[in-house]
Order: sequence, then structure tokens, then C-alpha cells
Amino acid sequence: METMIREDIQALKRIQANLASCILGKTDEIVLLMTAMLAGGHVLLEDVPGTGKTVLIKALAKSIRGQFRRIQCNPDLLPTDITGVSIYHPKDEVFIFRPGPIMTHILLADEINRATTKTQSALLEAMEERHVTVDGETYDLPKPFLLLATQNPIDFEGTYILPEAQLDRFMMKFSLGYPDADTETKMILAQSVVHPLEELEPVVDSEQILAIQKQVKQVHLDEAVAAYLVAVTRLTREHGSIYLGASPRATLALVQASKALALIQERDYVIPDDIKFLVPYVLGHRILLTAEARMEGATVQSVLQSVVQQVKVPVRWEK
Repeated sequence: METMIREDIQALKRIQANLASCILGKTDEIVLLMTAMLAGGHVLLEDVPGTGKTVLIKALAKSIRGQFRRIQCNPDLLPTDITGVSIYHPKDEVFIFRPGPIMTHILLADEINRATTKTQSALLEAMEERHVTVDGETYDLPKPFLLLATQNPIDFEGTYILPEAQLDRFMMKFSLGYPDADTETKMILAQSVVHPLEELEPVVDSEQILAIQKQVKQVHLDEAVAAYLVAVTRLTREHGSIYLGASPRATLALVQASKALALIQERDYVIPDDIKFLVPYVLGHRILLTAEARMEGATVQSVLQSVVQQVKVPVRWEK
């Protein structure tokens, strides 16, 4: 496994370098995106327009030599506009399936909260089961499959709130945010002649990503670290400021994300710091605060920080 890990790490470093050349100053966010991909999870990017979300996603697709499709969500978007539709051919007297944009490796659902709830639900089967059903027929999605959805945290007019059941299917939620002054200066100088995305070259292929995803599952999770992880998620269900705690699906997502992060950081075992780093991004969108906590000025991030501080970290574990 050590030889495989060395090869995997080199491949991951090449992907990370590619993404860093297109999105400057966003090291943590790049690591989070790669973590979700290797863990087989989906990502919700909540950010204002123009912060580089689409560029980052396109750079990832290009780096892994994967197919990329984009859906611009709006109220008149139909479920079949995503999944595809069966069209009747009179000459052959058969229905032929015309695949929709979801049949791809990396799918960007832009402004997902502008689609109706019925259209949003068309994504649930694909996110969880990795296939779609059209007219009673089931069609497998390409592998790997990664859904990246965006939503604007400012503009709520004409939007449909994502239900908790759908939010729970996103492994992570995070934002890119604005760059600092130095980074923004470097960005405009770097893009004054040519956009880095235009010169980006693939560094791995989709088959290598699938192989690395298998390696992620082999990353060791010690029983003491697993108990620590479970204690964190369980405390969200018992905390006085939390109305809705993390689900068992959230626990499993945190496990897989922690394993993927460990591999990215050149380890074949999970440590508590992996879990601490990922908690805000994996659990933050899955919990709801009580009305009293919100009135007192508490935020999801501050409450999760309190949760992590209350759980005793294992001081020794066996690799």
C-alpha cells in the first residue's frame, strides 16, 4: 500500500498545483474540493457571484481529464432537462434515451436554489445512488461523478430553499470568499494576457481518480479516533443550542472525508486534527440552531466550535 500511496500523492500534488494556478490564495478550499472528490461526496458552494467558483470547478474537470457539464438552474427548468428524456422514433417504433447533462463526471448546478423543488428532487437519486431513472429505466452515471452546486447567499428573490433532506446529501458546504489585496493584484497581472485555465493541461485521468478513491477506503481509522468522531456528531444531537443535529449519514460523510484528507496530507491513517478541520464544512449545513440560540447571537460555526471543544481528544491511538 505504501507504493500505491506514494504514486497517489504525486498525482494529487499535480492536481493541487493545477487548481492553485487558476485560483490564487485558496489553499484550504482547494484541499476541501479534492477531499470531497476523493471521498465520493458532493459540494455546495455558497458564495456571491464572481469569486471563481466556476473556474475552480472547470479546472478540476480539466485536470482529471473528465467530462464537464453545467446546468443554469431557473424556475422553468424541468427534471428531464437534467436527467434526459426518452424520445419515440416512429421509423424504428422504439423509444431512444437521450441523456441529459447529468451524464458526466463533473456537473455544475449553478444557482441550484433557483430551480423548483421538483427539479431539485431530480438530483437526489443521482447524488445518493449514482444513477437516474427515466420512464422506468435505470441508467448508471459515469464514474467518478461529482456534483457541485452553487447558491447566492444574498439574493433570495425567486429562490426555493433547499430542504434538509437534500442538504444532507451534500458532503460539504463552503465558500471561496473574496481574495486579499495582494492575491487580487497577482490575479489581475496573471490574467492580463491569458487566463490560466486556457493553458491548463490534464495531469491524471478518471481511472486514476477511481483508483485513488479505492485507496481512500483503505486509510486506517483507529477505534479511538472513530469513537472521538462519533462523540462529536452525537453531541450535536444533544447540545442545548442545536435543534436538529447531525444525521448518521453525516457521521459516515465525516469518516470518508477524514480518510481522504489524511491521504492528501500523505498519511495512511486518520488523526483527530483531520476531523477538527472538517467538522465546520461537513456538519455546518446539516444542523439547525434553536430560536433561543439564534436570538442570543450564536452561529453554527461558534456552536460547532463549542461542540469540538467539549469532546475529549484521544491522546494515544494505534496506527
